Amino acid sequence: MKGTNLGEFEELVMLTIAALMEEAYSVAICDELSDHTGRSVKLGVVHAVLNRLEEKGLVKSELGEATKTRGGKRKRFYQLTTAGKAALVRAKSMRDQLWSRIPALAWKKI
Repeated sequence: MKGTNLGEFEELVMLTIAALMEEAYSVAICDELSDHTGRSVKLGVVHAVLNRLEEKGLVKSELGEATKTRGGKRKRFYQLTTAGKAALVRAKSMRDQLWSRIPALAWKKI
């Protein structure tokens, strides 16, 4: 398995996979990210990140059944691996620790 450090977009993709559960396929992930981040998310970028996360062992995928609405094509569904879940927990923990170190007084200056 390659390194488990997560970039911001990798983390967002993984969180989206976790949120979508059984419906986590590339187009749904892309749409969900666009809806919730307000960013314009390109499908090709999502595919690249999904491939990278799979290479790192943080997500795994499997092909679903062919459907008529997709012209007989099959969707590739993604889910987090145990290592992927652990990486998200570590990232959240690190962020929470850093947030907790910021004194409340610091926010009053903004």
